Amino acid sequence: MDQDSVRLSTKLNFETARIAWRDLQTFFAGGSVIHVHPNLDLLVVAEQLAADNTEQFTRWLESGEVQTVSDQQALRWYEDDALLWGVVIKPWVLVQQDAQP
Repeated sequence: MDQDSVRLSTKLNFETARIAWRDLQTFFAGGSVIHVHPNLDLLVVAEQLAADNTEQFTRWLESGEVQTVSDQQALRWYEDDALLWGVVIKPWVLVQQDAQP
């Protein structure tokens, strides 16, 4: 398959993976980790970030569905040895917990 013909969503899907929170400490310290609420589709949020859709991102930020990771959340994930879904949209790392049943 020609790399140019691969849709962004497909590329992002291939680049999304589970990652231990402890492996993201450097990025968290640099302020570049964004938490995506489980009610949103991580790939849709990544696509909108890549497209620089400021209007949509502003709505998500205002609703709290997308936000930088707080110190308290980071500590909780560290203590729980959390495993999160993650995808990189440079310079950002988007992370998301599994939805709770």
